[in-house]
Amino acid sequence: MVDYSPLLENINRYVSLTGEEATELTNIVSTSKVKRKQFIIQPGFVCQNRSYIVKGAFRVFYIGNDGKEHTVSIGVEDWFVTDFYSYINQVPALNYAEALEDSVIFQMNYNDIEPLCKKIHAISEYFRLTTEKAFAFSRRRVISSISKTAEERYEEYLASYPHIVQRIPQYVLASYLGISPEFLSKIRKRKASKS
Repeated sequence: MVDYSPLLENINRYVSLTGEEATELTNIVSTSKVKRKQFIIQPGFVCQNRSYIVKGAFRVFYIGNDGKEHTVSIGVEDWFVTDFYSYINQVPALNYAEALEDSVIFQMNYNDIEPLCKKIHAISEYFRLTTEKAFAFSRRRVISSISKTAEERYEEYLASYPHIVQRIPQYVLASYLGISPEFLSKIRKRKASKS
């Protein structure tokens, strides 16, 4: 028997579902085990799922023309991982989504969830609210990357997500912050020497 309570608790922070609505939702959820370094999204393929992280960690990244990896987002338990542009518009993805740890995810397929959103207003409202929140966060991140130094961006991320900083590889965090792993190492050493 699959325990859907983490997902349902996440939903209940935004909207209320009846027992019947929750059952309709969980009936379309599939569970996937994902090995570390395995991809759940790849460029050229349409992102078909909203994936909720039950256990583990993921990063979404793209490879620039210079061949460098640029991390767009990092997610852990109780977060969603997807390529929103690909999923919403049903066009080929530009990003990769890679498991950073052995992980378990709940996946909701576009062809199942979209009709359910039309049928059950609360589910539609939930996805609207969480998508707006993700969009607002991405805007804030853009402003931070333009207006703050690398050290300030690191301090901000560390203050907000100390539990994630300890779990993810340094090269992933550096890529997310838009700096080299070597520079991130220098920032960490400076911070440690001030303590």
